[in-house]
Amino acid sequence: MTPEPVDLNAEKAWVRVALNAVVDAVLTVDLQGSITYMNRVAETLTGWTEKEAIGTPLARVLPVVDGRSPQTSINSGRRAIEENRAVGLSLDCALLRQDGSRLEIEDSAAPIHDQHGRVTGAVIVFRDAAMSQTMLERMAYLAQHDALTGLPNRALMKERLSRAIGLARRNRHMVALLYLDLDAFKPINDKLGHAVGDDLLQEVADRLRGCMRDIDTVCRQGGDEFVILLAEIKMSEDACSVAEKLLVVLGKPYHIQGHVLRITLSIGISLYPNDADDADTLMHNADMAMYHTKRNGRNGHQCFAAGMNTLPVQRRRREPDQHQLSHPSQCSFDF
Repeated sequence: MTPEPVDLNAEKAWVRVALNAVVDAVLTVDLQGSITYMNRVAETLTGWTEKEAIGTPLARVLPVVDGRSPQTSINSGRRAIEENRAVGLSLDCALLRQDGSRLEIEDSAAPIHDQHGRVTGAVIVFRDAAMSQTMLERMAYLAQHDALTGLPNRALMKERLSRAIGLARRNRHMVALLYLDLDAFKPINDKLGHAVGDDLLQEVADRLRGCMRDIDTVCRQGGDEFVILLAEIKMSEDACSVAEKLLVVLGKPYHIQGHVLRITLSIGISLYPNDADDADTLMHNADMAMYHTKRNGRNGHQCFAAGMNTLPVQRRRREPDQHQLSHPSQCSFDF
């Protein structure tokens, strides 16, 4: 059976569509170093249109200089052809755009081969270095922060807690960890919807931020649980004072999407060095103390005590949902 002939024009059109959809600038050159193709991002970054650039030497369309001097950098496309391998620019290189402005870029180039393995040209891929750095910074931020509230997540909290313990050990002061759980948060999600629940969590996060010092950290542990690191305190009573303040501040009404919501907190407190000397145990003990606050009536705080770990504890993550809403615009979830 004779294979159907390949429609080269259709294949080339598909390739152009694909390359115009990528976020990086892409251009190709022939063996003489003249431009044979540029995608739309390359047009934007260089200031050249593809129509203007076709047949023009790469050195004119993509003139690259050392970012710290006017010295011209080595042409990566020419190097890829001559060395028959993928190559990249050195750091701190800048593109001289058609309008004369400078743009710091990162680029790499690779040889193009025909079906017989012969080099026929090169493809150069480059991007705005500032955008690349911004992307890296954004990814690093997202890896350490909660997407909903913008608060540090548990990974960043653990890192800061370990650092705070190290400083406290050297400077002989105390560290406190407060584990917070919103009482009866689940009925709000179930009866009013997740959008209202998310707005409530964001408002709680804002109030928590407003209660803390610069040296302290507020973390969203997950769901409706938050953790507060008091990086430096003088006595255990300081942590209790903060907990009492939080009960007042977070207990004030929340006006969200036409509803007036009231919530309470259960708070557990553990201290370094009194209750533990490492981050994991300190977190566990604060969590345990919070659970005992729940068992003892909620809407309060409790410090960790050694006996708490001897009791069989099965943490539950399901709030009672038998409460009915008397009126959708005036909802109270006080327990």
